[in-house]
Amino acid sequence: MTRRTDAHPQLTRPDVLAPFFSTWRVGTPERQRQTVEAIARTWERRPWPADDLRGYHVYTGHDGSTLLHHSQWASEQAYETFVLDPTAASPRAHRQERVDEIDTAVPGIERLGLGRYRRHRSLTREGGAAPVPGCIVIVDVEFEGPDPERQRAWVDAVCEALASEPAPHPGGISAHFHLSTDGTRVLNYAEWESAQAHIDALAAPGDGVGSATSAWERVQNWPGLKSSAVGRYDHALGLVPR
Repeated sequence: MTRRTDAHPQLTRPDVLAPFFSTWRVGTPERQRQTVEAIARTWERRPWPADDLRGYHVYTGHDGSTLLHHSQWASEQAYETFVLDPTAASPRAHRQERVDEIDTAVPGIERLGLGRYRRHRSLTREGGAAPVPGCIVIVDVEFEGPDPERQRAWVDAVCEALASEPAPHPGGISAHFHLSTDGTRVLNYAEWESAQAHIDALAAPGDGVGSATSAWERVQNWPGLKSSAVGRYDHALGLVPR
C-alpha cells in the first residue's frame, strides 16, 4: 500500500539511479492546495504502483502557480516498463486511473513535461546534524545542444566556485546536481533553511551565492550556456510504499 509522509526525500539514496522531475501549472495557490490533496487521496487509496519506484514527492512553488514533482526510480528501464511497455497493460491502466481522478478533481492542469536525470554530485554542509529544509531551491540550467562532458564540467566549476567563497552566506544545507539524460540540462536541487536565507544570499554579492569572484564569473559565462532559472518551493507531500 501507499503511505503519506512529511519527510523530505533522501537525494543520495544508492538505490535511486533515475530521479525524474516534472512541473505542473495549476494557476493559483488554492488550486495548488487542491491538487496536492487530490494527489494524496488518489495515491493513498491504491496499492503502491511499482516496486522499483522508491518515492514520490510534490512541492508547491512560491510563485503560487506551479507544482514540482520528484519521482525516485531504481532505473530508467523500470520507469519505461511501468509506463511505456505495451505488454504492461495493467500498470499503465492503473497509472491512467490516477491521472483521470486527479484531473476530475482539479480540471485544467497544464503538465509541462518530464525531465529525466541522473545525480552527478552532492555537496552538504559540514558539522552537526543537518536541519530540516525550510525551502527547496531548484536551479534549472539549459545548454545549447547535448554535451555530457560540458554538463559535468559546468557542475564541477560551480562546486569550485562554492568552495572558493570567502564567507558563504548562512542558510544553505545541501546542493544535489543532476544531469539530464539527453545531455542538455543541469538541475540543482538545493536545500535551504528558509526562503529568506536564499533571498538574502542572492542579494549579498561578495558574501554569498554567486558573488563577484572570477570563479563565479566563469560559471555564469560558460560557453554554450543558454539559460538559467531559479524557483523556490515548499515540500508539500511525500508518498512512499508502506
